[in-house]
Amino acid sequence: MHPRRGGGPREPPPPRRAPGAAPGTAPGSPGGTTARDTRRAVAALAGVDLLLFAGGDGTARDVLDAVRELGDRAPTVLGIPAGVKVYSGCFAVSPAAAGFLAADFLAADVRRGLDRPGGGRTAEAEVVDLDEEAYRRALVSPRLYGSLRVPAAPVALSGRKAGSSGTAPGTVDGIAREVVARMRPGVRYVLGPGATTQAVGRALGLATTLLGVDVAEIGDPHRLVAADVSEAELFDLVTGREAVVVLSVIGGQGFVLGRGNQQVSPRVLDAVTGMLVLATPHKLAALGGRPLLADTGDEDLDRKLGGHVQVITGHRESTIYRVRAASEEYD
Repeated sequence: MHPRRGGGPREPPPPRRAPGAAPGTAPGSPGGTTARDTRRAVAALAGVDLLLFAGGDGTARDVLDAVRELGDRAPTVLGIPAGVKVYSGCFAVSPAAAGFLAADFLAADVRRGLDRPGGGRTAEAEVVDLDEEAYRRALVSPRLYGSLRVPAAPVALSGRKAGSSGTAPGTVDGIAREVVARMRPGVRYVLGPGATTQAVGRALGLATTLLGVDVAEIGDPHRLVAADVSEAELFDLVTGREAVVVLSVIGGQGFVLGRGNQQVSPRVLDAVTGMLVLATPHKLAALGGRPLLADTGDEDLDRKLGGHVQVITGHRESTIYRVRAASEEYD
């Protein structure tokens, strides 16, 4: 998978809610909306045929709280992913897929000659969020909070994120060894979030972060250039020099770009010279043949990233796997 060449810098993405922040709180804006505002808005819209909300798992939890209070009056809901890593299965796979799914759901009864929209099939989808106490102990432990009624469309929904608990530690360590073997002096390596990429940092003897984006260089000794960088910081660190992005696949969902690694923005992808994609055989098998997904916020770039990519699956092991723009993932 090769990043696009050319094009000027773009605006960096909005900040994501940091782990540990209050769910439903708008970041960076004093007096912004809170979880209470979200719950009140859901209650006020109880009579709609389909309620769309944008955000991440924290917002989904707030919507779930309000829906429980509404009982039988609760509407069908659908999450629009806002760039953060989402563990819940109540989100569409992309904003574009959310639009198509909403239109199909609302038109279901109209196609059958009835006057009332919103009669499409529904299914239960899980609401999952990080266990904040576990996170404070440096453990990423998603916790199930309940389920929401969503339009039924397995392909268009992101599905619940699957962790790496079923993966043998040796497999991840083997991937890390292979990545390190491919690294070259003088190149900056951007390590995306996740346990697999953190294993690369561990193999280098560097204290990289689990959920952040870090920049490393190999040498004698290896060097952590910067840890948990912002998009603007990352752009400055990779501009005008050879740099490679190292990203892992989100288990169960297949995202490579656009979930939890928004720092790797379109302009950063324009600036870097290469990309390595990592996934255990278990993660790829769990996708059941579904493609890996890119959702950078630039649909033209996502389409250009589509095709096939080499995925490192172990020490001296790799496979070729299909990549598709998330905006096209709708049947």
